[in-house]
Formats: sequence, structure tokens, C-alpha cells
Amino acid sequence: MTENLIDSGAETAPVEQPVVGGPEAEAAPRRRAARRTAKLDLVLAAAVDRAREGVLEIAPAEQIGAHVGSFADGDRLVTHRFEAKLAGYAGWQWYATLARVPRGKEATVCEVGLLPSEGSLLAPEWVPWADRVRPEEVAAAAEAEAAEAAEATAATEAQDVAEAAPATDTGEVSAPEGQDVTAEAAAAVDEDTADEAAPATADGDAADEAATTDEAAEAPAGEGITEAAEIDATEDFTEATS
Repeated sequence: MTENLIDSGAETAPVEQPVVGGPEAEAAPRRRAARRTAKLDLVLAAAVDRAREGVLEIAPAEQIGAHVGSFADGDRLVTHRFEAKLAGYAGWQWYATLARVPRGKEATVCEVGLLPSEGSLLAPEWVPWADRVRPEEVAAAAEAEAAEAAEATAATEAQDVAEAAPATDTGEVSAPEGQDVTAEAAAAVDEDTADEAAPATADGDAADEAATTDEAAEAPAGEGITEAAEIDATEDFTEATS
């Protein structure tokens, strides 16, 4: 059978070999190494007092509560947590992270601080300003801006009107440029004085005339009375002597 195939000259199809680094190799899924869970280091887990000493460097003793637990962060790396008796930080915990060198027995404090727990009091989630503002607040802000703009416009118009109004007459004569008004002002003062004096003179003349008329009217009556009295006296004297 084999000889017949060779003698007949039949050629077999070549077998394709995969190229290293080709598309087939890239398409093949790669397995990721499973992440190994860190094992709790017993030496560091037992160093609770050393962890408390680390927290005492940043907080007074009365603010540090009971030991909560130890948590493995990596190989020879453990974090201890303590209750935080701090006003305004309900549910928060002090922490101290310890580490040691391989085959070492001494724990070293790497980091200390304050962390929230599952039931701690936290600030509310931040909300953008555009999402916090309500429609009525936007309308109120727009009305306030419009009112301020109207007040500013009214003040500007009032100022323009005041500036455009003519100046109030205070009785002072302003001299035109290049003209001396001293003589004219003096003449105006003399005319005013003459006008004021004229009624007074007329009143005085009228009073004098009235007095003269009264004297003239009273004079004849007085003279008649005197003559009658003289006659009566003469007659009485004559009768007395006779």
C-alpha cells in the first residue's frame, strides 16, 4: 500500500505549523495567577500594645478605646484597629499598621491614623450645584437680579435729570465773561432804594397837610372863644365899678 502511493507519485499536503507570536498565539487566553490571600502574621497580631503605643503618638489615651481586631494587609504586614472616642466621629476607629523583617521578632509601626467603619457617621455624598438648586430658587435669584438692575437704572436716570435741571436762582448776579457789572449792580440798588423811599415821603407829606388843615379849622373857633370871654370880663368889671 505504501509502495503504491510512492510509485504513483501522489504528494501529501504539508502540515502547517503555528508560528510563534502569531495571531493564534495572541488569541489564546492567558491565565492570571490567582491572588493569594495574605496570611495573618501571628507575631504582629500579638503586638497589640505596640500598636496602641503608635496611636498614642497622635491621640490622647482617653480618646483611644478597646482593641477592635487585627487585619492582614500582606506578608508580615498587619493593621490593628481601636475604638475612637472622639466627639463628632461616631463609629470611627484608630488604626496602626505594623510590619517586621523576615525572621524578625520586633514589630515596627509604619502608619497610624483614623478610619471610618461600616456604621460610622459620614458626610453626605457631594451633589453638583446644578443638581442641588431647585427651580423656585433659580426664579427667586432671577427676580432679585432684575430688581437690582431696575434700581440701578432708576438711580442713573434721577442723577441725569438732576444734572440737566437749571441752577436755582440765589439772587447773585453772575457777570458774563469780559464784562464789568459793578456799575449796573449799583444803579439797580439805587433804584430799589428810591422806590422804597418814595412811598414813605408821600405818606409824610399827606400827614403834614392833614395837620395844617386841622389847625386851620381849629384856629377861628379858638379866636371867637377868646373874644367872647374878653367881652364878658369887661362887662362884669363895668358893672362892678358903677
